[in-house]
Amino acid sequence: MAAPSPGPHEVLAPSPEAGCRAATSTSGRRGLLWRLRDKQARRGLFEIGPGHELHQLTCMMQAGLWAATQVSMDHPPTGPPTEEDFSEVLTQVHEGFELGTLAGPAFAWLRHSLGLAEEDYQAALGPGGPYLQFLSTSKSKASFFLSHDQRFFLKTQRRREVRALLAHLPRYVQHLQRHPHSLLARLLGVHSLRVARGKKEFFIIMLSVFYPAGRISERYDIKGCEVSRWVEPAPEGSPLVLVLKDLNFQGKTIDLGPQRSWLLHQMELDTAFLRELNVLDYSLLMAFQRLHEDERGPGSSLLFRTVRSVRGVQSPEEPGSQNRRLLPDSPNALHILDGPEQRYFLGLVDLATVYGLRKRLEHLWKTLRYPGRTFSTVSPARYARRLCQWVEAHTE
Repeated sequence: MAAPSPGPHEVLAPSPEAGCRAATSTSGRRGLLWRLRDKQARRGLFEIGPGHELHQLTCMMQAGLWAATQVSMDHPPTGPPTEEDFSEVLTQVHEGFELGTLAGPAFAWLRHSLGLAEEDYQAALGPGGPYLQFLSTSKSKASFFLSHDQRFFLKTQRRREVRALLAHLPRYVQHLQRHPHSLLARLLGVHSLRVARGKKEFFIIMLSVFYPAGRISERYDIKGCEVSRWVEPAPEGSPLVLVLKDLNFQGKTIDLGPQRSWLLHQMELDTAFLRELNVLDYSLLMAFQRLHEDERGPGSSLLFRTVRSVRGVQSPEEPGSQNRRLLPDSPNALHILDGPEQRYFLGLVDLATVYGLRKRLEHLWKTLRYPGRTFSTVSPARYARRLCQWVEAHTE
């Protein structure tokens, strides 16, 4: 499906200085214990401070995002996104750079549907604290950042990937309406950044699957294949946070108990949707967190209080067809699934690779290069089926 023709307009951006002052005032009241706890939670991540090569870039992103979010706060969504909302392009001019917001009203509505307050979104992504650099084991040349509270994940994207995301955005929104507890990553914004009339760069913002991260012990990126799917683990005692891959997971299982049937069905629903979009090369992100003794069993925090849904989303679908589940009373509940012994963080990410001519040629080359071995570049139908089979084989 082709992306709607854009409706661009350009405005002078408001200043985030008031927001900076408020954030600075708040941080000044935080005690030493809070700062030590915060530092411990960031092990293996790197603050992008004044001496960092990306500091100037991230300061521009922060100032730009503060101003962009102010627009959606001044003009909150009044209903589901329209065709014009999906095609809107707003460019805000700052001193030394321009920040573009693509489909801003549509993403503002998505954030609202998740119960995410724009004030919190602005505070986390604005100039209140340094972004954190995440050193990825991905083979892509993308840069990865986390907001200072680690709740939001930012990733640079190629122009063609952004075109694909925006072309699929109306159907993505529709899928989340039909299946509010979907495993798909929750996209929160798509932006462009141009510095001093230079080349326009793009980045996306999404909810971090691995949040809250304080007690996570292992992280994995699963594609259901074997070629280039091994990461050398960090030495014991190293503070480095690594995301491991398929071959690192050999011999392990995901013990979900009664939640397994929900996961298998949701994987089928979500991968069928991605197959319809002709998308491949996405990943199932997973992380483990061992539950404390008092968090298990009757009377613990694992008792689900109510059937929670994505707030603000109305759908004509029957609840059974939506595959809803009882969500834990926890931050980031849409990406959390609790088993008898472990808490699992799960999400499908990297949803912008289309099986076009480039990928078809890559498939032919890899078929010759890796005979008899499994690799990521296969047809969307085969990719979806194989990943679902991987989940079924590694869960109990």
